[in-house]
Amino acid sequence: MHFVAMVAARILEPDSKLATTRWWHTTTLPAALGVSDADEDALYEAMDWLLARQDRIEQKLAARHLRPGGFVLYDLTSSYFEGTTCPLAAFGHNRDGKRGKLQVNYGLLTDARGCPVAVSVFKGNTGDPPTLRPAVERVRERFGIEHFVVVGDRGMISQTQITALKALAGVDWITALKTGAIRALVAEGHVQLGLFDERNLFEVSHPDFPGERLVACRNPELAKLRAHKRQALLAATGTELEKVRGMVVRGTLRGCDAIGVRVGKVVNKYKVAKHVQLEIQDDRFDFQIDEARVAAEAALDGIYVIRTSVPSARLDAAEAVRHYKRLSDVERAFRSLKTIDLKVRPIRHRLEPRVRAHIFLCMLAYYVEWHMRDVWRSRPTFRTSRGAFGDRVVGSAAVSAAGLRPR
Repeated sequence: MHFVAMVAARILEPDSKLATTRWWHTTTLPAALGVSDADEDALYEAMDWLLARQDRIEQKLAARHLRPGGFVLYDLTSSYFEGTTCPLAAFGHNRDGKRGKLQVNYGLLTDARGCPVAVSVFKGNTGDPPTLRPAVERVRERFGIEHFVVVGDRGMISQTQITALKALAGVDWITALKTGAIRALVAEGHVQLGLFDERNLFEVSHPDFPGERLVACRNPELAKLRAHKRQALLAATGTELEKVRGMVVRGTLRGCDAIGVRVGKVVNKYKVAKHVQLEIQDDRFDFQIDEARVAAEAALDGIYVIRTSVPSARLDAAEAVRHYKRLSDVERAFRSLKTIDLKVRPIRHRLEPRVRAHIFLCMLAYYVEWHMRDVWRSRPTFRTSRGAFGDRVVGSAAVSAAGLRPR
């Protein structure tokens, strides 16, 4: 029952393994699950036991939730690492806002509802696209599902990945175009912005995407959000650049190099350099906002283009968009794993197998939490709080989630 107790503890009071054994003295959970004498070493031993059974558990979860011809959502995230000795820890694209921290990456596979099925762990410097093919192969070979639709964001399913997917019979995909490709479609007249005045989505075709469907969409609320953010960043940039101009006028900042370094810090901080025209001389600095460029970018606010290989006979345009938007359920899973719910980070384990076990354990905890939330949604009159969870209820749910007899 040790791993069941750890899953329950991760839901109720997420912390390190040592802190968990100390917390157990303040709750009835250990007595309810028969692990009152468990120490930190016993938990590490249970993690090793659990990792050895990850394949078997994930196969059972896949059999329970994935269906031939169905949809599989996949995305990748990272969590920062405390320490330097784990082979998986590396510097990479930081999603946690922790500068100077090593990290590990992990990809989550879910069903169409966002229910987790499997998790894979990668070195912290692994990019998103290279992890997609192993995830697809896992579904095909380990889970025995040959026909399915994989859904990934535009950073995950690149053109290289699409070419590889086309070689796999039975595997379709849904993703979205990047901003540059959308601009090209608009410039060539394939996407007419005026059509969004009449409807918020329509299909288009393009010779660069043979055998594929493109669905152009517009989200008015997203457009407002992006416009507001852009204006806030431009205003902040203007305020800081005015300070730089004042320093140059007063003579406290001189020289092209010195002025350029100071200006570079400002525009790099707010990420709107492309909208600012700069004039830098040894004794003069001036700037202005490129309103034409701002307007050109603003015209695309809230517009995105879904790209899919699924024929319209199987999936209409609205359904294709709806399934792409379900990636937000995977993002919600990452928020739950990483922040106030399950706190997968920071990762403190030194050994690679323990890091993999820790992340898998957190995935199982999220699996239990996902089902709890699903039940509560179907019973709107039921209310509870974190402290009201029953120990035996959580323990039983964890056993059901894993599909194993507890240890």
